[in-house]
Amino acid sequence: MTAAAAFDDARARKNAVILAIAQALYGAVTTAVVVTAGLVGSQLASGPEWATLPMSMMIIGTATMTFPISLMMKRVGRRAGFVSCALAGVAGGLVGAYAIFGRSFGLFLVGCFLIGIYQASASYYRFAAADTASPAFRPKAISWVMTGGIAAALFGTLMVMTTVDLFAPITFAGTWFAMALLALVGAGILLAVDIPYKEEIGKATGRPLGVIARQPRYIVAAVTAMLAYGIMVLVMTATPVAMLGCGFTVQDSSWVIQWHALAMFVPSFFTGSLITRFGAERISAIGMVLLVGAAVAGLMGIRFENFAVGLILLGLGWNFGFIGGTTLLTTTYEAAERNKAQGLNDLLVFGTTAIASLGAGKLLAWFGWDAVNYAVFPMVVVALAMIGWLATHKGSRQAA
Repeated sequence: MTAAAAFDDARARKNAVILAIAQALYGAVTTAVVVTAGLVGSQLASGPEWATLPMSMMIIGTATMTFPISLMMKRVGRRAGFVSCALAGVAGGLVGAYAIFGRSFGLFLVGCFLIGIYQASASYYRFAAADTASPAFRPKAISWVMTGGIAAALFGTLMVMTTVDLFAPITFAGTWFAMALLALVGAGILLAVDIPYKEEIGKATGRPLGVIARQPRYIVAAVTAMLAYGIMVLVMTATPVAMLGCGFTVQDSSWVIQWHALAMFVPSFFTGSLITRFGAERISAIGMVLLVGAAVAGLMGIRFENFAVGLILLGLGWNFGFIGGTTLLTTTYEAAERNKAQGLNDLLVFGTTAIASLGAGKLLAWFGWDAVNYAVFPMVVVALAMIGWLATHKGSRQAA
């Protein structure tokens, strides 16, 4: 096969639909991880400060494998890379279920790491949808893929509530087995991805990565995505554990996570159009302001509505900030440079989220729920400062 030499929006639309379905299946798996990992960690870990380590291990798996997977897809193509990593998700679900039965915290961490490999490949779905899209359709293609998260939000939390006691009295084992089945279906769906490629070993690869990464637009895009995702994971990871500590049930936290996930992905129906009209920088800045609103809601009390409103605003803020940053990033590299540019970006994003997820457990155990919310403010200040810097930076230029 040969690399796509021209834009092909018809093919991009088809791929965006396929990848949206794949996103829905992957998202249902990770939604289940969000709801259950901290609670399983509370049951199996040696102390409460390690309760969020399983979630961290998933993100560590994502962070460590993001760049290698990008390079692998450069050699074998998007489809083969996506399918093989979805199969790693199957293995992760099965290992996690087995670990819950055996009450092995270490083995459960291995299962979470394998799910992280699945997530690492899924992080490229949005970029893959843009591979053959024209500049005008590119923001919409990215948004289309992200709408798959709506089905994930609805089905993922429903799956948790219906499978949590499937193998009673072994709580959550059924959920992890169901996650393996979803990942297997996802692998089958991804066989339909149609993105032309050719092996590019020894061929021109564009500018050195250091040159690409030093562009002001690249720096701001990466920092925006890093902080939007990091803030979201910090608060989201701590929420189920905090709610359990406040006397709420697994079902209560599942509903809150469902509303959060819907808020993450429902705006994707129009985020691309907003970015086209107002620019990625402005939409990203609005996202950061919404993240501040989420923290304020969390600080106002520990009633159910505080958790619910806070997580809804958290999802909205993530959507605007992350899709805005992703769209901005796609303007900083040429086609031959995309694998290394995207790989570095997602390595930075998921490295940040790994730190955030582990930090969530520490902050919550040592300083309480308020500390988790207060941590949002300095990160938002950094992001807004960077976006403002780009707006006034005279030497910035668009690479694509």
